[in-house]
Amino acid sequence: MDDARHARRWTLIAVCLTTFMLLLDITIVVVALPSIQSRFDASLTGIQWVVDAYALSLAALILTAGALADRYGRRALFIAGVILFTFASLLCGLAWSIVALDVARALQGIGGAALFATALALIGHEYRGAERFAALAVWGATVGAAVACGPLVGGILTDTLGWRWIFYVNLPVGIFALAVALKRVHESRDEGATRTDVQGLAAFSVALFLIVFGILRGNAHGWTSGLILACLIGGAAVMLLFIFLEWRQERPMLDITLFRNRPFLGVSVATFCIAAGMFAMFPYLSIYLQDILGYSPLGAGLRFLPITAFVFFIPLATRKYMARVPLWLPTGGGLLIVAGGLGLMRNVGTESHWTALLPGFLVAGVGIGLANPALAAGALRVVDPARTGMASGINNTFRLSGVAVGVAALGAVLENRVSSLLTAKAGAVANGLGSAVSSAGLKPVLNRPDLLQPARASFVGALDDVLLVGCGVVLVGAVAALTLMRQRAAAREPAAEVAGG
Repeated sequence: MDDARHARRWTLIAVCLTTFMLLLDITIVVVALPSIQSRFDASLTGIQWVVDAYALSLAALILTAGALADRYGRRALFIAGVILFTFASLLCGLAWSIVALDVARALQGIGGAALFATALALIGHEYRGAERFAALAVWGATVGAAVACGPLVGGILTDTLGWRWIFYVNLPVGIFALAVALKRVHESRDEGATRTDVQGLAAFSVALFLIVFGILRGNAHGWTSGLILACLIGGAAVMLLFIFLEWRQERPMLDITLFRNRPFLGVSVATFCIAAGMFAMFPYLSIYLQDILGYSPLGAGLRFLPITAFVFFIPLATRKYMARVPLWLPTGGGLLIVAGGLGLMRNVGTESHWTALLPGFLVAGVGIGLANPALAAGALRVVDPARTGMASGINNTFRLSGVAVGVAALGAVLENRVSSLLTAKAGAVANGLGSAVSSAGLKPVLNRPDLLQPARASFVGALDDVLLVGCGVVLVGAVAALTLMRQRAAAREPAAEVAGG
């Protein structure tokens, strides 16, 4: 019994280490984006792809990675993911252009898909009942730790060693995680998995790429241009094709019938919405802190701590209590609190200090800390233990798709509103500056004193609109959780039983 418990703990350590590394690579990049933009003279779209190339490849491949893990072994795919992710991190650090960095980030995402797809599956295989919910609380706290440490670690590394070291830092973490996986993690698989859904992989990847690309390039090409309409309509059409293909599969990588279960549908919508409305907001808050308020990367990282510290501590502090309540309560309630936090952040004005964001940071951090473990537990509750690879893949696909689509959509709103407001305030002299101000704040107008105040006011006004959009998206997730997850049967089940499958 002690040996089995010891093995479970090492599995949890390995999973948490790689999860920490994966999510750190999203949040650690946030505070370095202005430095990367300056180094490569990149546009807003270029720096958006630093986030989205990673999130998009993650989201597009997680389902397939989950299916491969079920078929060939979760430990085997986990090890392959660690190796690829670590190597791609080295390539990111060596990048010589924004395009090279974006390509290397996409490779990171491919390796990351293997790690994310197996994370919850490995936990689900080793733990049952109340122990599983406790393990998921630790995993949720790890998510919070990555979010909490990312901006601060990114700021320290960018200020002291340069932005390339935000990628080099993954190398020792990856090597250690690989050693743990090789020596301690047990293999598991679904014996009923006999084939790989290649058609589904191709359709989903193409659909997601077209949709995100269309949103990212909409402002530049015009939302009614043939290219953008073709991307958006084509992406929606291919997504419908993907659903049709999965419906006909005997063992699909995404089991469409799962979404007939209202609680599972609620978890999926809530996961997407918190990612698209809250986590996708971080890059633009970082631009505000650094390029509008003038803080260094380290200064910006320190100012993110109030929100991210709660994301870390709340799951640990509440894990015993959350195991006794139905999952719809911390999920829906947590998202409502996050939406309130985003609303409070809209107090920012042209003369505001960063502390204007503080109440919203604190409130949103509490909400994320409550919702994260419940979302992870809910993702595993409706599937047979043999198919936890698929359940883990679906949950993380919705999470990463939310980040990719959210970064693109919120960036499109920001760029459009900055351009409109700047033209309205400064006239024709500001034509063409909207995109530059969106991506680099006041830097493009530092030699134009007459445009400094209009640029500041335009960015702040646009950020206010983006926060409102994010608040609305998270509210949709809260409503989905409170209405779809709150079934009579589910309401009688404590979270520990639900987490136990």
